[in-house]
This record gives sequence, structure tokens and C-alpha cells, in this order.
Amino acid sequence: MQFLDVKTDYAFKKVFGSSASKEILISFLNSILYLNESNIISDLTIVDPYNIPMIKGVKDTFVDVKAVLNDGSKVIIEMQVLNHKGFEKRVLYNAAKNYSIQLTKNENYHLLNPVIALSIVDFTMFEGSSVTSRFKLLEKEKFIHYSDDIELVFVELPKFNKTIDELTNIEEQWIYFLKNAGTLDYIPKTFDQSIQQALDVANEANMTFDELEAQHKRKEFIYIHKSSIELAEDNGFERGMNRGIEKGIEKGIEKVAINMLKEKIDSNTIASTTGLTEQTIDQLKKKI
Repeated sequence: MQFLDVKTDYAFKKVFGSSASKEILISFLNSILYLNESNIISDLTIVDPYNIPMIKGVKDTFVDVKAVLNDGSKVIIEMQVLNHKGFEKRVLYNAAKNYSIQLTKNENYHLLNPVIALSIVDFTMFEGSSVTSRFKLLEKEKFIHYSDDIELVFVELPKFNKTIDELTNIEEQWIYFLKNAGTLDYIPKTFDQSIQQALDVANEANMTFDELEAQHKRKEFIYIHKSSIELAEDNGFERGMNRGIEKGIEKGIEKVAINMLKEKIDSNTIASTTGLTEQTIDQLKKKI
């Protein structure tokens, strides 16, 4: 068997956002958001269900799924594979925008329903070893809850390093699925039934030619994008190192020249020894 990598292509939306994904999505959200809690999702409606994506015009490095829960809450689930400047602000902005657009003119504020922004990211965002982080509005010193109406939840996949044999609950199984589905070649019998169903959806054997072509183009696009960023970072680091070495050499030469000046050695000798100009040497004299 071969499964699509749900981190890097539209398989994420096919698994969690298709018209037949309701039970899969309910299991996933209950495991990530409400594990061992009383607020359990019993039903939801998937907004904008998955369709075979158009290859032309693919330009984003994320894909999202939106659902309205049985209590009226809206959940925005996003898979983001590349970090970028302003990402944290974009997550908050999208959550706030989805919160504010619920009301039409003259409607009462009490009609507003909570919004949860769940971001699964393939990079590290926060310090510490916690894979999942949750943010709400709290009083700064006493941590009094102001409101639970906007909640930001982040799952950092690089921090999760457990093997299949080390998984202890359904939340860990789901995170393992998100991170490693593309490397599996079988459906583990130890996985929860909903995750086995998700793997069945992600099985390339069950996809049409158009879906596979779109998925592979998507993966290729993101791979090129990621490689370009890594190359730019490497080049920037190399230039920075070279510039740092140059600065270090300059400082070292200046220090030698200052020591020579302190020994009352004449400027011509210092210039011929260090390669510094007389103007630079005159400026160094002012530092003594």
C-alpha cells in the first residue's frame, strides 16, 4: 500500500473535508480538542467540501477545512507546511474575522458563537517540548478567563517523535497519522477505526487519476517552494559568515595597529605592516 502525505497536499482536505469525512473529522477534533474532557462533539457540518483541485494556479502552501459543530461553534483546521513572516498574526486575524462576520447589521452580540483555529504546522513555533499548545483570552496576572469565544490551538509536528509502539492514546495516533501517513505501507491494526478509515481515504489505490495528478503536482510545488527557502537561508548564512570573518579580521588588524601606536611606532611602518591607510591610522590614534 502507498498513502498520500497529508502534510503537503490536498490529501489533507480529502481526508478531513470531503462529504464522507464527518465521522473521521469528529474523531480527530474530539481527540485533539477535547481528549478526556466533557465537551465532546456529537455532530458537525463540513463547510465547502473537498473537490478535485485544479492544478493551474496552485500558489498557497496551506490548505484548510472549516466545520460548524453541533453547538454552533466554528472550527478552522489548517495544515501549514512552511513558516512565514506574520503567520501567527494571520491565524489570529482569520479567527477574529470568522468570529466577527457571524453577525449581520442590528443583530445582538449574544448570538456570536465561539471560533476555534486549529493549526497543524510542520515547523517549530514555541519553546518547550509540548506538541500541542492552546491559547485563550486570560487576565494577565491572575489568569482569569475573559472569554473562550476565540481559541487558538497549534500542533507542532516536528516535536512529535514517538513510534507506533509508543503511542498511548487516540490523540497520539492522530498526530502520528498526520506526520507519518506518507511513509506507511500498511494500515496498523492497533489504530482506532476512524484513523484506519482515514488511511483508507488516503490510500492512493482508492484515488482517481485526476486526484493523484493534482496531489503529486501539489507535493512537487511545495517541495520546490521549501527547497528554495532553504537555499536562500543557506546562502544568507554563508554570506553572513563571510562578512563576520571579514569584520573579525578588520577588528584584529585594527587592534594590532593600536598596539603598535601605543609602542610609538611611526605611521608609515604601521601602514606597511597592517595594510591600513594613513587616514584609518589617524582615526585609530583618536581612540588611544
